[in-house]
Amino acid sequence: MYIKTTGLVLRETEYRESSRILTVLTSTEGKITVSAKGAKRRGSRTAASTQFLAYSDMTLFSQRDRYVLTEASSIELFLGLRDDLAAMALGSYFAELMDTLADADIPNPQMLSLGLNCLYALSEGRLPKSMVKSGFELRAMCLAGFEPQLDFCHVCGRRDIAAPVLSMAGGVVHCAECMNGAVTGEMPISPAVLEAMRYIVSCDGRRIFSFKASENVLAQLDKVCEAYLLTQLGRGFGTLDFYKSIV
Repeated sequence: MYIKTTGLVLRETEYRESSRILTVLTSTEGKITVSAKGAKRRGSRTAASTQFLAYSDMTLFSQRDRYVLTEASSIELFLGLRDDLAAMALGSYFAELMDTLADADIPNPQMLSLGLNCLYALSEGRLPKSMVKSGFELRAMCLAGFEPQLDFCHVCGRRDIAAPVLSMAGGVVHCAECMNGAVTGEMPISPAVLEAMRYIVSCDGRRIFSFKASENVLAQLDKVCEAYLLTQLGRGFGTLDFYKSIV
């Protein structure tokens, strides 16, 4: 059976001398493994469209849950990433996160759309990288079922929280005055950071970066979203470590 879809290459592995094995997040089939025969061969028409972080139109032959690429043409190669090491490193982190969070063979068009929007933003270079990073991390966690409950204090129910504290493990927010002493895994955050997080969680996915914040707020937002993601997933990411080593 032949399938036409669009997909973002999250990972590419060399196979023999001229082929690639791809992990692709597609719009219709979810995350799949694709055999791209001859994609590395000189003059191959699929060379560009099967490279890491390429977003492409693809025609696949599917048989017994195996996918073989028969045709491909690139839609977007995010060329701005190729000239900026930090942007490329951050894009690689996004790809590793999508690979981790997306389920195999289950369509997740929202995750794909989020990844594409954030890669576009990185490639264009018009927004602070920390803003794109935190927006991607928090929204991706929401799509994967790890959405934090930020609307009100988990203890007293108050929405207007003067001194918010976020529980990294519990995924809830408290008033500082509602806490009974220091608790491991709690992070104080400013009201401005809480409002930014509330916006990212609830906004239209196409307007994820349509908010304004100072450099200090963005810096704290970056730390909070990263810490929340790492705590909830219980693991680290080599691509994140590399990105942080060069910025």
